[in-house]
Amino acid sequence: MRIRAVAARQKGLLAAGVLVGLAGTAAMLLQPVLLGRLIANVSAGESATGPVVGIALLFVADAVLATLNVYLIGLAGENMVLDMRTTLTGRLLRSRLEAFRRLEHGDVMNRTLADTSLARLALSSSVAQMVTSAFTVVGCVVAMAWIDWRLLLAALACLGLAAGAGLLLAGAVRRAATCNREDTSAYGSGLLRVLGALTTVKASRAEDREGEHLAELAGNARRSGIRVTRLSAMFLPAINVGTQLSLAVVITWGIARTATGTLQLADLTAFVMYLFYLVSPLVLFFMGLGEVQQGRAAIARVVELADLEQEEDDGRTAIAGHPRAGAPAVEFRDVGFRYEGAATPAVDGVSFTLPATGVTAVVGPSGAGKSTVFQLVERFMAPDQGSVRLLGQDAGDVSLAQWRSRIALVEQDCPLMRGTLRENLVYACPDADDEQVRDAVRAAHLEDVVAALPDGLDTRLGEAGVGLSGGQRQRLAVARALLTRPSVLLLDEATSQLDSDSERALRETVTSLGDRCQVITVAHRMSTAMSADHILVMEGGRLRAQGPHARLMDDDELYRRLADQQLSPVALAG
Repeated sequence: MRIRAVAARQKGLLAAGVLVGLAGTAAMLLQPVLLGRLIANVSAGESATGPVVGIALLFVADAVLATLNVYLIGLAGENMVLDMRTTLTGRLLRSRLEAFRRLEHGDVMNRTLADTSLARLALSSSVAQMVTSAFTVVGCVVAMAWIDWRLLLAALACLGLAAGAGLLLAGAVRRAATCNREDTSAYGSGLLRVLGALTTVKASRAEDREGEHLAELAGNARRSGIRVTRLSAMFLPAINVGTQLSLAVVITWGIARTATGTLQLADLTAFVMYLFYLVSPLVLFFMGLGEVQQGRAAIARVVELADLEQEEDDGRTAIAGHPRAGAPAVEFRDVGFRYEGAATPAVDGVSFTLPATGVTAVVGPSGAGKSTVFQLVERFMAPDQGSVRLLGQDAGDVSLAQWRSRIALVEQDCPLMRGTLRENLVYACPDADDEQVRDAVRAAHLEDVVAALPDGLDTRLGEAGVGLSGGQRQRLAVARALLTRPSVLLLDEATSQLDSDSERALRETVTSLGDRCQVITVAHRMSTAMSADHILVMEGGRLRAQGPHARLMDDDELYRRLADQQLSPVALAG
């Protein structure tokens, strides 16, 4: 993310806000001049109507312009936050899964919500505040020099010490703010980790242990936050000491000179007013500087998240040509892939061809590379070597959207979202009509479940599908996949949480689906593999063997061992 581009898109509003703020400052700077004239007219016995009316008009103009300044700058800031958040969410949604999975979700949330708000300060309100404050300071200094340059030097000598201390504090605030953002993110990540496994925490009687750990993380955030607060709070005293000292010097010396006649009372009054006007913008300037330092720390975290590695699509937006009639559904040609930091490849030199229809089971021990094959088919990851082809077309010739539109995936943990049953069902196919929804529900044997729910398909589900059993969630995920009418259906052990009757019914459904598309299933249950038309046996990232169940029972020792561990002699005989 280019932060300058984010600010540039709001430069019109920012410029208007700054100009209005400068106009308001000019109205404020004219007030002491008219007040001095009012004092002079009263002292000389002349009419005070003109200066009084002028002062009143300046008061009104100052108030209106200040209000408009705050609104315009605030509007630009909110637009920037929207820009940053929409950019971040887009980058996150299109990030490579391997890169995204390395992130802590609590930290991602913190950067997307809190850090974007802090970044707004550095990009809009604080900068605008510093500009108008600097203009006010310069205007006051010029006016004070015009009135009496000797008094100005005395005042600036006192204020200079405070300004130097403010600059030193600004750097310390930035470093402390960076530390606080990191500590806050660590607490958020820890909290999400615990809440995401709350059932396990309770079952393990780990509430006290986790509570202590979270309290420690919260304590770290508190300590670093207190440090930021302490350093930020020192701005006001630092400035106040300088201003109070300068006021004391100016008033004492000014009154003495007024008594001797070397300085007019009207000039001293105007000078003191300018000095008062100087104090507030000087404080605001250094407070804005401190906020900018905090915002810089937030900007760095936002930019770092925005630089998350993206899925590569090379700008392709459509299928290059059309899938060949009768082409294989999926082809792997000497495919290899290694996870970052892994000592050995997850998939190594795998080649196979699967026809347009049929059921294929992928079996093998844990860590054999079965899930990696699925992720390569879905293009969640790109192979390090070789090529993956879908319906006769290479991945390099097909856009991600078009590629994935022809594939449906049912994951083992069946993630569902908060919302109604219908919303979850049509998630991948939002334009599905009622008849298509009923067909998918029927095919996944979900009719009884829907009928038993209080509001049928419009029943609201809790977080992660709370309200349905594991098997019901799995069948809902299958129905959601069937609704897309895919060319390739990927089932990551879709029967793992089903009872025997539902498993048998779903297996019959999968077999019937094999007549119109290629169904690839990771099979941990050998009963699933036995009913498949074709079986791929994986071991250590390599394709060890392939073929139908009967032949593999005769020819492959690993497959036979996996089958013997699960199937009874009666089942094997059948």
